[in-house]
Amino acid sequence: MIAQPTGDRVPALEVIDPGLQTTVQDYPGRRGLQALGFFPAGPADHLAFRVANVLVGNRPGAAALEIPLGRFQATILYSGLLAICGAPGVEITVNGRPVPAWESIPVSTGDLLHCGIARGPGFRLYLALSGGIAVPEVFGSRSTFLVGGIGGLDGRALAKADVLDAAADGVGRTARRRVPRSLRPAYTDAWEIEVLRGPHADPDYLTVADYDELLSTAWRVDLNSDRAATRLNPHRFRWAREGGDDAGGHPSNLLDGSYPVGGILAYGDVLTILGPDSHTSGGFAVVATIAHASLWKVGQLRPGRDTVRLREIDLAEAEALAAHTEFILDPRHLEHV
Repeated sequence: MIAQPTGDRVPALEVIDPGLQTTVQDYPGRRGLQALGFFPAGPADHLAFRVANVLVGNRPGAAALEIPLGRFQATILYSGLLAICGAPGVEITVNGRPVPAWESIPVSTGDLLHCGIARGPGFRLYLALSGGIAVPEVFGSRSTFLVGGIGGLDGRALAKADVLDAAADGVGRTARRRVPRSLRPAYTDAWEIEVLRGPHADPDYLTVADYDELLSTAWRVDLNSDRAATRLNPHRFRWAREGGDDAGGHPSNLLDGSYPVGGILAYGDVLTILGPDSHTSGGFAVVATIAHASLWKVGQLRPGRDTVRLREIDLAEAEALAAHTEFILDPRHLEHV
């Protein structure tokens, strides 16, 4: 079906196969609402997400699609640009002809877009359309928060026959761009992810030996991982105290406090990385926190397959890493097609 333009929006895409759990996200999501019980939502991999938007001429945080595992099919309903970034090795076609990732692609009304399954390293793809996806803002963001059922398209994952609009003032084709191969992030099934210590690390919660094990162990990503939490394999730490005092019987217990995005919680003997749809507070120790610039790596972890090693950095290194990550988002560093 070809829908008609409405006001400041134009129909851009009709879903044929929504895949596993494709959602509309924007960046940075709903910041500043943790006191109300909302983690920010937004893309699990903020780097590939923002790059895809830059490639089609959008602002980096414009609403786009997050496609886990890569399976997705849709009919294009307008003339514009699209870009797909993320897990490599996925077969992407327009009208049956292969098209590249990490590059803006011109599309026209009636074109058929197909994304195959991500079989290599990485887990999520990000699809940006010129003009951005026009869904209503909820609490200042268009991101889908699946746990709360708000944002995106009716607060849910996409379904067959859903039609998504784009902002009419941004659909005109701009110069096509490509990310140089030297700037594309490296994907693997054995990740190293940068963390900052604590806030509940050694010597008050973990022992020094425990913290050394935290950094030296190759952690396996559990199959039961999603946008709310990335679970790692169970591990019995020694702990620096016998129990949680008034907070509970296990040494990981503490009186309820706020959790950081990317915090690594010790739920007893199970370590869990808090994702963008997670809960904002609770009574467990946060033994380390993923550096913001490295959160994109967590978004690409394949449940049930990948392993993770944690590398501690300090605040100065975290700032330098963030500056390096932002380099790729500058259009001056992209190639013209």
